[in-house]
Amino acid sequence: MSQMKVAQISAAGRDFELVDRHIPDPGPDQVRVKIEACGICHSDAFVKEGGFPGLEYPRVPGHEVAGTIDALGDNVDFWQNGQRVGVGWHGGHCFSCASCRRGDFVTCENQQVCGISYDGGYAEYMLAPAEALVAIPDEMSSVAAAPLLCAGVTTYNGLRNSPAVPGDVVAVLGVGGLGHLGVQYAHAMGFHTVALSRGTDKKELAMQLGADTYIDTAAENPAEALQKLGGAKVILATAPNPKLMSSVIDGLAVNGQLLVVGASPEPIEVSPFQLLMARRSVAGHPSGTPHDSEDTLGFSALRDIETQIETYPLAEVNAAYARMISNEARFRVVLTMT
Repeated sequence: MSQMKVAQISAAGRDFELVDRHIPDPGPDQVRVKIEACGICHSDAFVKEGGFPGLEYPRVPGHEVAGTIDALGDNVDFWQNGQRVGVGWHGGHCFSCASCRRGDFVTCENQQVCGISYDGGYAEYMLAPAEALVAIPDEMSSVAAAPLLCAGVTTYNGLRNSPAVPGDVVAVLGVGGLGHLGVQYAHAMGFHTVALSRGTDKKELAMQLGADTYIDTAAENPAEALQKLGGAKVILATAPNPKLMSSVIDGLAVNGQLLVVGASPEPIEVSPFQLLMARRSVAGHPSGTPHDSEDTLGFSALRDIETQIETYPLAEVNAAYARMISNEARFRVVLTMT
């Protein structure tokens, strides 16, 4: 039987092991994807370090997967062999819980997560539920598409579902893996885009990406600086730093919203008075469904949204992961399988 290479974690805290496995056959309602690229996301630390309930080992991480279908299971009639597809964080849903019955698949009570509930994209092939697939536009490469299936859809979907309208002040907190995309999306959506980052190292880049204003959070109080602009309708918190999130809440306008997409287990500190007196709110937004990811890819292609990417071959997975987890990458790391 044919073999494939996968990068697996055999137990929490271990390094990646490059091993041979049999190429699996898809079961009913599944497809097999021949993987061309897979992004490395900070959330892959859940697998590397063992931070997700019910996680079973060995496990192959990866939820920013792009490739082509090369086998279809029974009952799969919408997708075709050879079709370019991806799989993101949302790795499948049950169709029968209360959320699914409302069509709110991203909050499915039995949601599967690609690379956590089942083996993901740090591999040459993978199996995925048919409902998890995302169609990739012909004009977009697999390397370019992969990070948009998590970092892209999270920022794009958060902004398009936020209370901001074109012309409003929208601040992006952090110019990193999520934030450098958030600045581009905010600009393309017509917001007065403000980039907030520590120091001036990223100022030139932020302005090139479309920021109208740059605030150095080390040189001035970011909340006061935002209020000089009239206050932010939305602050998109992309940096997983709750203390930094807490520091900008007073920069929100009346009816403003701190929109959290940077994941962290630590609490955000906010007093009731900070929220009550100006009807402010703190909200979070998950990544999105496969349909949301398709919208993200389409919008990104239409408006030339570009992810800054460093690529590594699958064999160098440990070096690639270290580059990401140390925040040295600028800004997304993608494994290639060719």
